[in-house]
Amino acid sequence: MTWTRGRRLGIDVGAVRVGVALCDPDGILATPVETVPRDLEGGADVRRIAELVAEHDVVGVVLGLPRNLRGEDGPAARTAREFCAALEAGLDVPVELTDERMTTVVATRQLAGRGVKGRKQRSVIDQQAAVAILQGWLDTTRG
Repeated sequence: MTWTRGRRLGIDVGAVRVGVALCDPDGILATPVETVPRDLEGGADVRRIAELVAEHDVVGVVLGLPRNLRGEDGPAARTAREFCAALEAGLDVPVELTDERMTTVVATRQLAGRGVKGRKQRSVIDQQAAVAILQGWLDTTRG
């Protein structure tokens, strides 16, 4: 995805939840939006993201690709690629995969450092990881 002005969604897809972040139209700052429950059978998760794309006039989606430390795809990366294909089929905006190694680990540490722990952390960790994915993409692409 080349840089054009407009809002983008950042997506951190997991087995149970999908974290969603959004940036401002100038692509300077990513902020958390919500956590969407995964719906492998019914596709409600993809539909909710499509609603967010329409609601926020999103021009593109950046989805984290969790490759292992050797840069290879494991089960989580395959899940992300499958989710990416579902989004591409259900959205009218481009979807781009971006390397997201360690974003959940970093997000967990950041939240713990702010005193957010346990059950409360689980409810926002996916959003924080989505922020890290989108912010990293913005910082390297927008420049």
